[in-house]
Amino acid sequence: MSDCANCSGGCGGCSGCSGALELTEGEIKMLLMLAQIPFLPVARKMGDDIPVYLEEQERSPEEYSLILQCLEKRGLIDIDYSQPLKSFDDRAYAAYPVRGSFALTARGQQVVELLEYQGAD
Repeated sequence: MSDCANCSGGCGGCSGCSGALELTEGEIKMLLMLAQIPFLPVARKMGDDIPVYLEEQERSPEEYSLILQCLEKRGLIDIDYSQPLKSFDDRAYAAYPVRGSFALTARGQQVVELLEYQGAD
């Protein structure tokens, strides 16, 4: 799985010219994190569709937003703003009134299993 040039948002689950699913390093790390922690928090501003993830500091919030959007468009994660995490300290998300969570889809779980068994190339 190679590093593609920034997702343009038009991938719609594309598998590239070779039929292989291409993922960035950030996307792979997010999928592997979801294999360890099944549900992670997400938020957004009212009337905005841009997901915000503030739990990690390795990348900027804008990069994490792009990662989440691309993973969702490829059908690897599901972002659900009607299912916020319970007993979660959401003070970091105070500026974002719409709060929810995201998790792997069945397809995302299959990709994680392939990553764990075959690795990425």
